[in-house]
Amino acid sequence: MTDPFVIIGGDAAGLSAASKHRRENPDREVIVFEKGRWVSYAACGMPYYVKGEVESLMDMLSLTPEKAAERGIDLRREHEVVGVDTDAGSVTVEGPDGRFEQQYGDLLVATGARAVSEPIEGARLEGAFTIHSMDSAAAVRAFLTDPESPEFAEPDVPYVDTDLVERFLAREPPETAAIVGGGYVGVEMAEAFAAHDLDVHLFQRPDQLLEPFGEAVGDEVAETLREEGVNLHLGEEVERLESDGDGAVGTVRSSVGTVDADLVVVGIGVRPNSGLVANTRVELGVSGAIATNRYGETSVEGVYAAGDCAEMRHTVTGSPDWVPLGLTANRAGRAVGQTVAGDPTPVGAISGTAVVKAFELECGRTGLVDHERAREAGFDPVSETVTAGSRSGYYPGAAETTVTLTADRGTGKLLGGTIVGTDRAAIRIDTVATALENGMTVGELERTDLAYAPPFSPVWDPVLVAAKVLNGTLED
Repeated sequence: MTDPFVIIGGDAAGLSAASKHRRENPDREVIVFEKGRWVSYAACGMPYYVKGEVESLMDMLSLTPEKAAERGIDLRREHEVVGVDTDAGSVTVEGPDGRFEQQYGDLLVATGARAVSEPIEGARLEGAFTIHSMDSAAAVRAFLTDPESPEFAEPDVPYVDTDLVERFLAREPPETAAIVGGGYVGVEMAEAFAAHDLDVHLFQRPDQLLEPFGEAVGDEVAETLREEGVNLHLGEEVERLESDGDGAVGTVRSSVGTVDADLVVVGIGVRPNSGLVANTRVELGVSGAIATNRYGETSVEGVYAAGDCAEMRHTVTGSPDWVPLGLTANRAGRAVGQTVAGDPTPVGAISGTAVVKAFELECGRTGLVDHERAREAGFDPVSETVTAGSRSGYYPGAAETTVTLTADRGTGKLLGGTIVGTDRAAIRIDTVATALENGMTVGELERTDLAYAPPFSPVWDPVLVAAKVLNGTLED
């Protein structure tokens, strides 16, 4: 065939697109180039794998290479695309057998994002990790395993970097772990390391954990982490990681002082892998990610982008935004696959809906919750925070649930919300996300007919209580 659908990247967006396209157009060739060995894996599960709640890396694979082949997908692992020529309609690939050119009829760039560690001097020392790949997760878990009685079988996994894993498996387990960054990865890894009885130190340059979740959530998470024995260093900027003298990490030096650490995780964020198209006619957005239209198509006809390397339209602002999350990537990839098959399908908008677990505490957020950002988008934000029971007060298991909702003062338009609690709190954020998707006002949310029964919710669900209070503020 002369017009294959070529996909760069074999994870969430790339293989979702490939699978959907093969179902819709089984006669067309689909080629997926993946520079690594791992494909279609659940990156969000890595902290729970390190903790030990997930037994094997293989449990986190959504689609194995064998299953991809059964679907008729030509998946080529350890094949890195090093160049894109949108004028010639081709990509340059480096594989085990050398370099070659591959023509395409349609192209999807699904190159994901990369972990940021460069500002931290010493981040490449032995024992310093970013939890952004399956191999690094395997190495950390191996490091935590006693070499005298190893129960760690991941060197037998066909895709793992065996040399890396065995090197850390042979080392004495760490006693102290330091985490740089108080976002999703930092909070989840603090829980993982605490489960291994490590002395855990978490450094966060701002004074608040989980900044995108707002102050109410950040404060409760900080309190919970402290109660669980995690040493918080809020308002401390890590200047560098220092060697133990043998090439391994030994000390974390911050703006306040030093902490000895045998293991360090740097979780200060990610950046889009958009450099592959930087010198082509494909336009990048303000975020540095690839600009796309409502169908995931770039500024070049027949060239698409999806997943963590691409921008999408924000539900609330209507403007392009970059929020790298798992569902966003899967959904956009699937839509692109169907569009390329001849059925134009919107990739959908994004609200930045996310949840995170901090020990027994559940946190959720969606939309615009930061007032400065809301004002930049042209809104006059007002917020209210309420605490209400998760179930009827007389029913066992009820727990306090804190909800913050933000709206535009002039129109009453709902802009976003956060939630935190221990009893099924996180999933309640989906109610707010659905309201955002439908452009509802706070008053309309207050009048939403949510379910009630004592085991599940009080008569007034915490989200409805928050909407009622905020609506009253707007009406004053």
